[in-house]
Amino acid sequence: MLKTLRDAGLGSRRDLAEAIKAGRVKVNDTVAESYSLPLKDSDRIVFDGREVPIARLHKIYLALNKPAGVITTTDDEQGRQTVLDLLPEEYKKYQLFPVGRLDEDTTGLVLLTNDGALAYRLTHPRFEVEKEYLVAIDKALSADQIEQIEAGIELDDGLSAPARVKPVIHPPYNYRIIIREGKKRIVRRLFAAVGQQVRELKRIRIGRLKLDNLKEGSVKRLTGAVAHKI
Repeated sequence: MLKTLRDAGLGSRRDLAEAIKAGRVKVNDTVAESYSLPLKDSDRIVFDGREVPIARLHKIYLALNKPAGVITTTDDEQGRQTVLDLLPEEYKKYQLFPVGRLDEDTTGLVLLTNDGALAYRLTHPRFEVEKEYLVAIDKALSADQIEQIEAGIELDDGLSAPARVKPVIHPPYNYRIIIREGKKRIVRRLFAAVGQQVRELKRIRIGRLKLDNLKEGSVKRLTGAVAHKI
């Protein structure tokens, strides 16, 4: 119980231990006496007189293979389908959110969680977490075009970070790109800057987390240990 309450941001381990010792935490209307009491989703937790929904206390990590046409957000004013709409019912109570975004036409790996600390580490520019994509274009890149993308290109919002580009034989995709930044539509803009239009784009890796054989539209639950190794 102590770890769950701490992970929920209700205080430090020492402060929460003191709170439990002082009888300030109740589980199912009974004063909690054990630091190691396991908590279930059905339990009712009251901390300093305020009920804390137990679903919010559990850290959940899901890998999703996003199809095209789905919006990577928690809601959409235009009523379009979002990544949350694809989740099995059992996960919809956890207030999950996508870590980073994929544009509507891009498919592939999305991580959903309620762990704000992990989301910050994966998205803040200073951590430079790698993202790997498969790209489909109509014409082969020249050596000069590859060099431009890999060195960095001056875009309307600044110089892009160095990237890595390699040809692949993975129909319909013919290139792979690895980037370390999260600017909006960055992959499409990089290819457009060298005169190439991206026809299809699929993210296959975030850090150490790979899409592998996860079916489009499906989700896979990750353990906390796996998620924090991303």
